[in-house]
Amino acid sequence: MNATDPPKKMTYRDAVREGIRSAMQNDPRVFLMGEDVGHYGGCFAVSRGLLAEFGEDRIRDTPLAESAFVGAGIGAALGGMRPIVEIMTCNFSLLALDQIMNTAASLLHMSGGQFNVPIVIRMATGGGKQLGAQHSHSLEGWYAHIPGLKVLTPATLEDGYGMLASALADPDPVLIFENQTLYIMEGELPANAGPVDISSAKVRREGKDVSILTYGASLPKSLEAAAKLAEQGIHAEVVDLRVLRPLDDATIMSSVAKTHRVLIVDEGWRSGGISAEISARIQEQAFFELDRPVQRLCSAEVPIPYAKHLEQAALPQVESIIAAVQNLVRSHG
Repeated sequence: MNATDPPKKMTYRDAVREGIRSAMQNDPRVFLMGEDVGHYGGCFAVSRGLLAEFGEDRIRDTPLAESAFVGAGIGAALGGMRPIVEIMTCNFSLLALDQIMNTAASLLHMSGGQFNVPIVIRMATGGGKQLGAQHSHSLEGWYAHIPGLKVLTPATLEDGYGMLASALADPDPVLIFENQTLYIMEGELPANAGPVDISSAKVRREGKDVSILTYGASLPKSLEAAAKLAEQGIHAEVVDLRVLRPLDDATIMSSVAKTHRVLIVDEGWRSGGISAEISARIQEQAFFELDRPVQRLCSAEVPIPYAKHLEQAALPQVESIIAAVQNLVRSHG
């Protein structure tokens, strides 16, 4: 598309696919591999059509062997290629955790700076589609604990499209967590969409009464909640964290200094999660800006249920975000 063309309507899934297509067109070193990414078109249909366009040398179906194909991707990266490795869901990434943590994330440091590992690993995350506990967890907070990794959580079409190019340009391993409920989200991709910054958070809605810090599928829920709260006279600022490692402390603390109240909305579990890390940093860096203790709204600490009503009850929802903000703002008088 030319910069003067109108925005193109598409889904988040389409935007991610266009990002992969663009990366492969622009760099012959880029290839995609993973379970069912070729003939089946990806378990979430993200890579549909790419096999016919780029062929089996660059769109590679792999066995159900996460440790093996992530390890192969690390080897390809060390050999000068730019692999995109797709893991069906983040639950299955645990089978490749040794490769991700002990090799990809560690090799630069263990080699005294001699060997970068420019691999990009994409995986679906999150619940909400009745796929059962083994396909529905949110483990991005775990990975944000590991030095040597960048952890990205695109929640808009522009980020779904543009974060991949930026990740491929990074000399070190980057993990991209795409919430599976976002794939059907519709929107417009600007004609001039391209690589995006992968170092900072973004304020998606300005406000003065409370900061809602969130990411992934909780972003559209938080924006919807903020719109409804505005009708009640409560103006919430919504910050899209976007990058969980490294966290953008400056944007977070700036919002805290503006609103003096904080709600962190995180689809991960509360205990030991990314919300705990963010809360601790706010206590360390902006304690005297707070009018109330930091509040957290996370998933229930259970394996995500299959039954629809239980699954919905386990995850942060628009209504629970509104209730948490109301309590945070009004209980202060």
